[in-house]
Amino acid sequence: MVEDAIVINPELRAGVISIARDAAAAILGVYDSEFAVEHKNDDSPLTAADLAAHRSIVSGLARLTPDIPVLSEESAHEVSFAQRRDWTRLWVVDPLDGTREFVKRNGEFTVNIALIEHGVAVYGVVQAPVTGVLWHGGPGLGAWRCDGAHEHELRVQAARSRMKVATSRSHRDERSDAFIARLGDIASVSLGSSLKFCALAEGELDLYPRFGPTSEWDTAAGQAVLEGAGGAVLDLQGRPFRYNQRETVLNGGFIALADASLPWREWLDE
Repeated sequence: MVEDAIVINPELRAGVISIARDAAAAILGVYDSEFAVEHKNDDSPLTAADLAAHRSIVSGLARLTPDIPVLSEESAHEVSFAQRRDWTRLWVVDPLDGTREFVKRNGEFTVNIALIEHGVAVYGVVQAPVTGVLWHGGPGLGAWRCDGAHEHELRVQAARSRMKVATSRSHRDERSDAFIARLGDIASVSLGSSLKFCALAEGELDLYPRFGPTSEWDTAAGQAVLEGAGGAVLDLQGRPFRYNQRETVLNGGFIALADASLPWREWLDE
């Protein structure tokens, strides 16, 4: 039996947006206090804010869509691939994307919630707790930026003659740096978390190459927003990024583009 595609209606959108905002409030409750920093097995930082946002999102999604499972960064170790490989529809969640930026208190961290259907990020919400700005959208749906009660639709822009290229604030890698060096005269913009995808969707950036490690919850919501605005997130073979298709939740390298006509393959070292 083929499962009907989910209808991403105004009620579902409003529900996910409310959940993201509740998670942001939970994060800010910790951000404004003295908090401890622990470290996971991969040496990535973990704070009470990550866990508070995780609990808030998981409980909120369970109420909103009780039949859709959740793959969250903070509980992914509890779910085997044997379990999730049969999930044709799931939420992929990073309760606090950019914990290193959170610890630095620079504001460049987000809440990421993405709905995945048959591997495709069909809808995503990215919430920036400090500024309160929220982005949401998906391929074929459009994309929007919400500043308080004000909302406006986003559309990517054609590439500038002097491109603005995103680099990770805390996760630079040699191959990404080498790729950027081959672009010639560009403006390099360092930015944390999934804010890079949102800046592409807004037309503020042209390109975001990433060859260092990321996980599916780092990219899914941002990809949905960017594709809703007309951009693309491609693997190094030029295929759209897909989710929950492999045993690992680690992504390979990717190129995020506002203008899909850019000749990005010419700048690869392969």
